[in-house]
Amino acid sequence: MKKIAIIGRPNVGKSSLFNRLLKQRDAITSEMAGTTRDVKRKIVRINDKQAELLDTGGIDKGCELYDKIREKSLQAAHKADIVIYMVDGKGLPEEEDKKLFYELQDMGKDIALVVNKIDNDKMKEKLWEFYEFGAEDIFGISVAHNRSINALLEWVYDKIPDEDKVIEEDEEETAETEEELFEFEEIDDDEDYFEVDDEEVEEDSVFAYNDKIYEHDNEDLSHIKVAIIGRTNVGKSSLLNALLKEERSVVSSVAGTTIDPIDETIFYKDKQITFVDTAGLRKRGKIVGIEKYALMRTTKMLENANIALLVLDASEGFRDLDEKIAGLVDRHHLGCIIVLNKWDISDKERYEEVVREIRDRFKFLSYAPIITISAQTRLRVDKLYDMILKVNENYSQRIPTARLNEVLEWSMRKHPLPAIKGQVVKMYYATQYDIRPPKIALILNKPHLLHFTYRRYLTNQLREVFDFTGTPLLFKAKKKG
Repeated sequence: MKKIAIIGRPNVGKSSLFNRLLKQRDAITSEMAGTTRDVKRKIVRINDKQAELLDTGGIDKGCELYDKIREKSLQAAHKADIVIYMVDGKGLPEEEDKKLFYELQDMGKDIALVVNKIDNDKMKEKLWEFYEFGAEDIFGISVAHNRSINALLEWVYDKIPDEDKVIEEDEEETAETEEELFEFEEIDDDEDYFEVDDEEVEEDSVFAYNDKIYEHDNEDLSHIKVAIIGRTNVGKSSLLNALLKEERSVVSSVAGTTIDPIDETIFYKDKQITFVDTAGLRKRGKIVGIEKYALMRTTKMLENANIALLVLDASEGFRDLDEKIAGLVDRHHLGCIIVLNKWDISDKERYEEVVREIRDRFKFLSYAPIITISAQTRLRVDKLYDMILKVNENYSQRIPTARLNEVLEWSMRKHPLPAIKGQVVKMYYATQYDIRPPKIALILNKPHLLHFTYRRYLTNQLREVFDFTGTPLLFKAKKKG
């Protein structure tokens, strides 16, 4: 499958074009240079053909962070089959742009020069200034105003081979004219939008892995969605890179490097695991600018996740913010593994003391296993794969009704349901009504009188008999009938 890379300097509209081609708001965009930092990959469909679309960070020089973003973007461009090189039509041609354009052109790639922000007919005159690039294919467009994009789409369509056509069994009719073929849908976005508060983050139905197309199946228990969460600078992106065994995410000492959630899928022991590297969380008062919209995306991602890797920094003390972030795992009822990162530079003799502190601070995650790793040196990172599979097995576990009632009956004999203000509480039976996480309905004569301490007692009893390591266990008291 062909790869299409959108590259260019910061703030020329790459992410806006990425969203426009996908026909959905996926990449966060803003007027702040450097909003996109990691390479985002999505499957795009242009009429009846599909390809992998790459949104890259701005190619610029400066601090350590910008140098790494530049490196990642150029790597993506070199690996791509089709390159859309974007420039800002409101400015003058840059020598650095020409140099990179010629370099990619000499590699024999299909490359188009796209001059963005040609917002009206009067600005079309600016397009002539960019003919000095010597580009064979040049397009003046306005992503914000959805102007002249169809010509670019036709060019891209012609570069995608016929073998990448999507075959649809129930296709009733086809477009008859070129205008119908490339008619482009309005999504009403501007270069600068922060309207993601109520946005629904939709999971793509298809993704690419090893140059093959796979489909997500939300009901497939073999598909495990894993969110990597934690506060800023604890090593989440380094962990994603270590898990994927490639430099996928930009890693920098600058706190808050990751903005857009980055998702990557691998296959391990016949299981499909999708890792999502989320934006680091800060105290509410320290969240500024684009970060607040990135964090909204993070919380949306948690709603779709199954398991959370809660990353803590073992080289320094735990903070109240760590507890608040852990509370998100509890709130979304996720399976959980507590990952103590940077263990290579911590005091290894403090292990038992550190574990005691974690169990004391994160009592509500008492079910979560703890693993010490170093994402940078990849110490014990490989053990996480099997831990994820085990937690997913427990998270998806269904207990036979007869066995469940047998254990609960034995537990109630050992410790009967207490009467509340003289009212007798009687349990008739229990049944598991859902998984991911396991949810159990307790059928009672007076469900409102079931005390939370007795729920906790029953939870502990079930954990002694069944393996629920890594997963929460939810009870719902209901009236008979």
